[in-house]
Amino acid sequence: MTNDYADKPRCAWISDPLMRLYHDEEWGVELHDDRKLFEFMVLDAFQAGLSWKTILNKRENFRLVFDNFEPEIIAGYNEEKYEQLLADTGIIRNRAKIRATITNAKAFLEVQKEFGSFDKYIWSFVDHQPVINSWHSLSEIPSKTGISDLMSKNLTKRGFKFVGSTICYSFMQAAGMVNDHVVGCFRYKEVNG
Repeated sequence: MTNDYADKPRCAWISDPLMRLYHDEEWGVELHDDRKLFEFMVLDAFQAGLSWKTILNKRENFRLVFDNFEPEIIAGYNEEKYEQLLADTGIIRNRAKIRATITNAKAFLEVQKEFGSFDKYIWSFVDHQPVINSWHSLSEIPSKTGISDLMSKNLTKRGFKFVGSTICYSFMQAAGMVNDHVVGCFRYKEVNG
């Protein structure tokens, strides 16, 4: 898909061309690829307390230093790699979030073993069907829901870090588990298929 929709109505949170591209091509699209799901989980954890714009601007650096978000590789990171990540100005240098990424890679692999794929596990929270909302404005969209509460508790029980309910809901929005494009946005109907 090319991003030549300059005149189309969009969700109000878009602030620049990079955000518009993300909104138009990725946000809210059903995602079932385990590696991409892990990428979104990592990025949403790093986004906690920051703007999504900050994360998008550093996304390519994150991909580079975190081995393209391959959980099998990240799970094996040692202290030397941790220190390299902590010194890398191309990413968010937060000790707890970097440690959490390594911890989460290990937990992610355990979920894959138990369920056959992370996709099967995570989509079970919405009965393997996206939740279709009908919001008319940004102010109506919740920051968390009962489903994200359950997801957060279950992920935490499985050893994941930085998976509070608000982060889980943000992940659900990004991965298309919930359609939170406002009804006036041109992507609302496209995402619903």
